[in-house]
Amino acid sequence: MHVARDTKMGDVVHHNHTILTIMLRFNIKLGFSDRTVDEVCDQHNVNTAFFLEIVNAFLDPHYFPSKHLRTFSVSLIIDYLLKTHYYYLTHKIPAIECMIEQLIKENQGESDLRLIRKFFKEYKDEFINHLKREDEVVFPYALKVESAAHNNEQHAYLVEQMTKYSMIDYLNEHDNIEEKLFDLKNILIKYIPPISNQALCIHIIDELFSLEKDLHDHSRIEEKVLGPKVMELEKQLLARSETTN
Repeated sequence: MHVARDTKMGDVVHHNHTILTIMLRFNIKLGFSDRTVDEVCDQHNVNTAFFLEIVNAFLDPHYFPSKHLRTFSVSLIIDYLLKTHYYYLTHKIPAIECMIEQLIKENQGESDLRLIRKFFKEYKDEFINHLKREDEVVFPYALKVESAAHNNEQHAYLVEQMTKYSMIDYLNEHDNIEEKLFDLKNILIKYIPPISNQALCIHIIDELFSLEKDLHDHSRIEEKVLGPKVMELEKQLLARSETTN
């Protein structure tokens, strides 16, 4: 299904209900009636064109209009990425953590389950540090580059910073944090001791697969949209600096 401006928002959800997690990040609330995507986005002050590209990329792994997405402002892209970070930290990670704790509580004699808790705790700490660095270092830097490029500002300190650490450095060291979920999924699928509440185990595994896919989509935006867009703006600033010196 390709979502368009005149597609009924309710039909989008019926096609794939997991899209509701994307709508949450745009602060789009339920109760669409028969309104179209364009009408719902307008109602919630959401950029319809940007919403459509994000939604279609989420629904179809083969659809990723990186060039078109780069036409949107850095601030709009980062706003979405920040809201996604918030969703992970306040919804997704706590939900998985809560289910793991429930599994341990129901099977207190199983030491292997405590190892799963330890493994997830280590992953969570690494995950939080990853997001924190982007929120506090990478994203503010990208916004400064955009501001300087669009306002014809000549910030010597920013140009100097690019020579020491620029967006290409960030992309080169960007971790694929979704890959590190594989070991945890593998433990649950292959090595968890036989327990009575198999439904809960399956629910945890399902949430881990869901997080892994979401992180993959998230990383694509960071690496193929935000990164190249900021790098192009960096080139503009460096060129401007050379002509004025």
